[in-house]
Amino acid sequence: MNFGLIIIGDEILSGKREDKHLPKVISLLAARGLSLSWARYVGDDPQRITADLKDAFASGDVVFSCGGIGATPDDHTRQCAAAALGVPLALHPQARDFILERMQDIAKEQGTPYEPDRPDNAHRLNMGVFPEGAEIIPNPYNKIAGFSVTKPDSSGIFFVPGFPVMAWPMIEWALDERFAHLHQQRTTSEKSVIVFGAMEAALTPLMEAIEAQFAGIKVFSLPSVDHPQWGRHIELGVKGAAASLDAAYLQLLAGLATHGAKLGPEMVR
Repeated sequence: MNFGLIIIGDEILSGKREDKHLPKVISLLAARGLSLSWARYVGDDPQRITADLKDAFASGDVVFSCGGIGATPDDHTRQCAAAALGVPLALHPQARDFILERMQDIAKEQGTPYEPDRPDNAHRLNMGVFPEGAEIIPNPYNKIAGFSVTKPDSSGIFFVPGFPVMAWPMIEWALDERFAHLHQQRTTSEKSVIVFGAMEAALTPLMEAIEAQFAGIKVFSLPSVDHPQWGRHIELGVKGAAASLDAAYLQLLAGLATHGAKLGPEMVR
């Protein structure tokens, strides 16, 4: 099963906030033997958000969506999720109860009366309004739940806040509670070598030949012109099914030898 990531918010695209979700989600997946297949950024444009969510729902992937699930005018994710699915919004009973608990906690901390019908508290209940049929994702930070909409095979979208302190534990919960059966089942890996004194264009026929010869293997080339340790070089490698990886890598090394390339360190991931 593939994993995807959608990061929502004008503040990311404008540069007001630096995205931290992408590297963290990659790390959370890698710790469980999983990997990220794709990622997408989108601003606070309801039409674009809805279109991206439609694509994500149709993909058959497990997708994490970060941001825009609050109840302020620039938060559109809940409404766009419902529009993408063609279902109405509804106040989720369990999410409502968590919000009410949070209101009581705040009143107790501040030493003020608990007034759930006060206009600002009533507005807070909007944060529990999700697409009909959604399930909640518990939020250990402040009890304001996220939500998920999934198919019987567990593919679908898991919606969490934009705040890392909330989003990351919620994503971990989803990975461990819903996808523990997938942990450590990755059957792909990669091997690469640092190549000095060669040009990508000259090595392209070798790369194409290896991909044609070994099904399920991809060849990758990562050139660098100013690496602090190795200077100008290419990291050239193969990745894919473990059963074919060793043979493809040996073929790559043999091809580099015929090109007279100078080789540096080898890496296995």
